[in-house]
Amino acid sequence: MTLRSPFPRLVADVGGTNARFGWIAHDGAAIDHVATLPAADYATLADAVRAYLSTSGLGQPGSMGMGIANPVTGDELRMTNHHWGFSISAMQAELGLQRLVVINDFTALALSLPSLQPHELRQVGGGAARAQAAIALIGPGTGLGVSGLVPAGGQWVALAGEGGHVTLPATTEREAALIALLDQRYGHASAERAISGAGLVALYDAVCTLGGATPEALSPADVTSRALAGTCTRCAEAVAHFCALLGSVAGNLALTLGALGGVYIGGGIVPRLGEAFDRSDFRQRFEAKGRFRDYLAQMPVFVIDASVSPALLGVARALAQEL
Repeated sequence: MTLRSPFPRLVADVGGTNARFGWIAHDGAAIDHVATLPAADYATLADAVRAYLSTSGLGQPGSMGMGIANPVTGDELRMTNHHWGFSISAMQAELGLQRLVVINDFTALALSLPSLQPHELRQVGGGAARAQAAIALIGPGTGLGVSGLVPAGGQWVALAGEGGHVTLPATTEREAALIALLDQRYGHASAERAISGAGLVALYDAVCTLGGATPEALSPADVTSRALAGTCTRCAEAVAHFCALLGSVAGNLALTLGALGGVYIGGGIVPRLGEAFDRSDFRQRFEAKGRFRDYLAQMPVFVIDASVSPALLGVARALAQEL
């Protein structure tokens, strides 16, 4: 038996910092009433849902689809980078939904990639994407999301994994020293520990420590803004390492998937770096894989710069699929 999600449909992209919502009134309707709520303002995710519905003046949704920054392995979820935890079945009952579909947020973003338009992308090196070839997705934000798309019988299958927690690789002695400090601080220097918002601050702190300086209490936005303004050399070094390490990890992902269909960079940090990212060591490090340099050199990298959360499109696609 197949189960279809009834309308109206509520879609959500839930991260560690913000929860973004949208509304699909009927079959064929576009995502409307898009709004972003700070996660810290609400005790529970259900509270945030109710606040969105009340503020937007919307009625009762028939179904809801959610992409969440967390592995989805069962009914009980507890977010890695936020205090929200809940039972999927209990939330469905609490909100009066006929159906609730929950997937990883980067699985949702991956599902949106075929729908993105050229003006929502900025290419950083490489050639043309190959049709019907695997696609890689990586994105630094509150955490580090990783996913991909593989072609299967004329459709796309999104991968659900936790590649942001792979062990961070060092390429230079300076990186090795920084990663050693991260390993000492966290017990495991995963890619997310450096390639994320918190990772920018951790890299800045580590740069200061290696230089014998006391780090200031900076936010990720402080680190990037000072780096881009040229007012702090240590912030600039932190951002430079961030870009280079992202290149190394993205190159590993591209090799693993054989991503000749392109590598996409999501999340909120890289788009804000603008041309500074294009000038960074990202692309050089992405391709620096010895005998496979030429293989990677042909792969295009696209920075996602969509004005509306693309993950909502992916969640809508997941809801539209028959189960």
